[in-house]
Amino acid sequence: MSSEFHHVSVLLWECIDGLNIKPDGIYVDGTLGGAGHSSEIVKRLTTGRHIGIDRDPIALKAAGKRLEPWADRVTLVHSNFCEIEQVLNDLNIEGVDGILLDLGVSSPQLDDGARGFSYMVDAPLDMRMNNEDALTAFTVVNTWSCEELKHILFEYGEERYAPKIAAAICSRREESPIRTTLELVDVIRSAMPAAALREKQHPAKRSFQAIRIAVNDELGSVEKVMRDAIPKLNKGGRLAVITFHSLEDRIVKNAMVNASKGCTCPPSFPVCVCGKKPQVKLITRKPIVSGEEELEINPRARSAKLRICEKL
Repeated sequence: MSSEFHHVSVLLWECIDGLNIKPDGIYVDGTLGGAGHSSEIVKRLTTGRHIGIDRDPIALKAAGKRLEPWADRVTLVHSNFCEIEQVLNDLNIEGVDGILLDLGVSSPQLDDGARGFSYMVDAPLDMRMNNEDALTAFTVVNTWSCEELKHILFEYGEERYAPKIAAAICSRREESPIRTTLELVDVIRSAMPAAALREKQHPAKRSFQAIRIAVNDELGSVEKVMRDAIPKLNKGGRLAVITFHSLEDRIVKNAMVNASKGCTCPPSFPVCVCGKKPQVKLITRKPIVSGEEELEINPRARSAKLRICEKL
């Protein structure tokens, strides 16, 4: 991989405004990446502190260089964002004033062919965001059952041809293992009808998304972080989350809406017995999306949605 880890931050100014940064606050970027968002957060801190978390050691190293001018207020942690509770406990931090999560795969990860995320470049089937993890796309594609493959393609990729693609993968791997990204693309293409191959979207896009989500347990991580992040916010602290597909957005939206609700007792109950109180107020009733100006610069921002809530 090139030594440059350059990533165009999505909805940058919307995130900075949405976090409502206090100069003496404590902030967490749970998906540090190229430190685009973080570099703007730290500029606004005086006596405050910034925690940057990333599961990708390559991203963490690059971010450390970018944030070097503010090293006195930055702590970098190699971990998964879903371990935010443990990370903060290990640092003896009881509460923070803002948490940012950008759930998209960073551009350098997509563009570095060797990492196996791209269906446009031939590379070994990998797709790990943390190259120290054991599970790879090769293992998923070549050892998971046909039923498991069909499930992830349909549920995680929302791929309507999931049964045919799963069957084609299982048939091909009986001859020999599917080792590279372009081998997998060929198998996917072979299972799809001609009309689907003529669509604007690349025929392998949904399948690659599904396998990547499975390899990195992305949805499980989102569910966990939404449970653990809100309790770690100080009063008035904000949680800002950027999602890139409907599966993640649904989890984030539901978690924020549920946390904003009080009593869940049936209407027929004369008094509340659940004792549930709202934890947050919604800052965004509808998600913030990228404007035309940003989309001209960064077309990958087209599917981005930003949701923000504030701790009560």
